[in-house]
Amino acid sequence: MPFSNTYETIVLKYAFNADSVTRPTAWYLGLFTADPSSGTEISGNSYARTAVTFTVTGDTATNSGAVEFPVATGSWGTVSHVAIFDASTNGNQIAYATLTTSKTIGVDDILRFPVGEVDVTLS
Repeated sequence: MPFSNTYETIVLKYAFNADSVTRPTAWYLGLFTADPSSGTEISGNSYARTAVTFTVTGDTATNSGAVEFPVATGSWGTVSHVAIFDASTNGNQIAYATLTTSKTIGVDDILRFPVGEVDVTLS
């Protein structure tokens, strides 16, 4: 899962400048039907970003709790991408990725990511 351009800049400033950077205190997973760099986040039908926590081991941060989205009250379409944000609405996109397998979400569906399924790796 690569960092967004915004967070690449923050990492570089932290590593190579004396610039002060602010670390997020909460993280949220958002869903997309297209690449988040050019696509629009899902909205409506009870969709909301969901809080996610991470455990860092070596060069990888992995979700340390299951991530469960609300029950869809209407179609969300085919979810193909996820992104991590620093706020439950608006905020900054931290990282994004394409799902290994897209998932169509219809009425009464619940999208879940088990522990260890959302990874952010630096290499």
